[in-house]
Amino acid sequence: MKLVPSVVQSFRVAKAFSENSDRINSIDFSSDGVTLISSSDDDSIVIYDCERGVHKRTLHSKKYGADLVRFTHNENSAVHSSTKIDDTIRYLSLHDNKYIRYFPGHTKKVTSLSMSPVEDSLLSSSLDKSVRLWDVRSPNCQGLLSESGKPVVCFDPEGLSFAVAINSEEVRLYDMRSFDKGPFNTFLPFKERNSDWTCMKFSPDGKMILISTNGSDVHLLDAYNGRPLTTFASRVNSKGIPLEASFSPDSQFVFSGSTDGAIHVWNSETGLREAVLHCGYTNPVHCVQFSPKYMMLVSASTQMAFWTPPYRDDEL
Repeated sequence: MKLVPSVVQSFRVAKAFSENSDRINSIDFSSDGVTLISSSDDDSIVIYDCERGVHKRTLHSKKYGADLVRFTHNENSAVHSSTKIDDTIRYLSLHDNKYIRYFPGHTKKVTSLSMSPVEDSLLSSSLDKSVRLWDVRSPNCQGLLSESGKPVVCFDPEGLSFAVAINSEEVRLYDMRSFDKGPFNTFLPFKERNSDWTCMKFSPDGKMILISTNGSDVHLLDAYNGRPLTTFASRVNSKGIPLEASFSPDSQFVFSGSTDGAIHVWNSETGLREAVLHCGYTNPVHCVQFSPKYMMLVSASTQMAFWTPPYRDDEL
């Protein structure tokens, strides 16, 4: 089945999970799409088997809290930021629920974590106006960038460069091999007036940068020259909370939740809205991601929902 507008419009909730008692604050797929992990404001980390569509395991981080959970290259381990005690990043073995390593250094809330797609490098940004580069095999910071404002970071799909967004108005691109020499490109696409940039992602084909906000807008930029391509402005965000937007694996569609429980789907090339998907409840949808391997969309509020199109018998 090919991902085309009619297929996207047909997506329905195939399974919903009620493992959490509070907001799910982040989700992440393993690279093979088989496993999904989530962190929640209820201090839990929940793991799902996407192939079988079942809840696999729940771990708890009552002491430190959990946010921004990300798989490492070994799907039996993950990193996450902390919401209690301090702002240390923690490296967790999912097999035995024990911490492998700590990454201390940030002195304020961590705003983004991005795992390199090709190696054991991890990027973090914080409200302390710093960006740190880590190797998950070492507790020591491998690189430090002091920025002029609040940063958000992400790796490009090939792991050769990374982007840093500053103060919701500037994007800087760094080469992984020479980031200490400063950015090789800087964009000032526009001045954000009504909201803050809260999350940034490259498209899987590397041609676009998607910027999520805590307002109603989602921005799409050209990754080569920073030119604004379009702003998706139709989602509802009446509460001013960060709402994640994500690409489909073919970079053709952009998905985002809203505070009224709907998922909006736009065409990344035309900028037109292709669908509004409803799951039957009105809780804010904070996280939305498409599986990197399967025809499955995942959305999270206080519940986790797996979305699929209605397959015909000849497609099974």
